[in-house]
Amino acid sequence: MDNYMKLEFDANSSNESFARVSIAAFVVRLDPTLEEISDIKTALSEAVTNAIIHGYENIADGIVWVECRIKDDTVEIKVSDKGRGIENVEKAMEPLYTSHPEMERSGMGFTVMETFMDSVEVNSKLGEGTRVKMVKTIRQK
Repeated sequence: MDNYMKLEFDANSSNESFARVSIAAFVVRLDPTLEEISDIKTALSEAVTNAIIHGYENIADGIVWVECRIKDDTVEIKVSDKGRGIENVEKAMEPLYTSHPEMERSGMGFTVMETFMDSVEVNSKLGEGTRVKMVKTIRQK
């Protein structure tokens, strides 16, 4: 059975936990293992945090969109913002790269997403925003 949902919320770090819980509740019908649900929540946290901290840096009134589609046993999550965008996506996805070393950021956000999901695709345009698409197939018991 296919299913779809969409969340829209203020780019406020307190909403990151709301997104995690919402996606977990939506995906639970696939009967994921605790590890699979934890993987999805962790990857989602990184994507939402990136949108809030990097996408809307110095921009008031930002909105983050999270879409989730379930098709058979596969979960597709898209996290989008209309913030600053990423100048060089390839560079930004390198492990340990951070555009804010003064903030003690680890530069591992995209690496974490790639580790916990089956695939990660990042599309970004300067001044227009970023969309991260993550896919994970739930292994049926």
